[in-house]
Amino acid sequence: MKNEANPAASAAHTFPTVKEAESHARSRMEKALSDFQHDLAGIRTGRASVGLLDSVKVECYGTVMPLNQAATLHVPEPSLITVQPFDASQIAAIEKAIRASDLGLNPGNDGKLIRIPIPPLTEERRKEFVKKAHHVAEDHRVAMRNVRRDANEAVKKLMKDKAISEDEERRALDEIQKMTDAHIQKLDQAVKSKEKEILEIK
Repeated sequence: MKNEANPAASAAHTFPTVKEAESHARSRMEKALSDFQHDLAGIRTGRASVGLLDSVKVECYGTVMPLNQAATLHVPEPSLITVQPFDASQIAAIEKAIRASDLGLNPGNDGKLIRIPIPPLTEERRKEFVKKAHHVAEDHRVAMRNVRRDANEAVKKLMKDKAISEDEERRALDEIQKMTDAHIQKLDQAVKSKEKEILEIK
């Protein structure tokens, strides 16, 4: 949701045509949806997933980089993630970064490979993660509604400037509403399936 949180990024734009206003709104909604899916992947479920480590950053060679740029990640079984550093000399730094993350994981290494067992979630932790998923979803719903508001304002400005007719304005506002509903529906489906994954007991 990077851009949507920035007030400057959501300032109303002016567009020469309705088509451009709609196209701009669609690309911003797609961006909010993909940011949401990325954030959702980082929320733990009872099953191992490499997406879980997306937020982990490692300091290698004096620069901070995402873990997947320093190692190959695998899920050989549902309750284990393995991390194979590209450079074995970085194994301690990588293990330290995983421990320091707020994911509550306990990695171990044999000098070549890091193994991260994914412990089963307690009922309390499951509820916390479901709440977090819904909170993230609400933030992105707000972002999408902000996009709708900006697009509506752009269309109304075209009407005010007599660049479009009342019928065109009505059609464009309907179209923007349909676009918003469709994106929010995708978001709702994603959070529902994430909730099911979190609550699923293996």
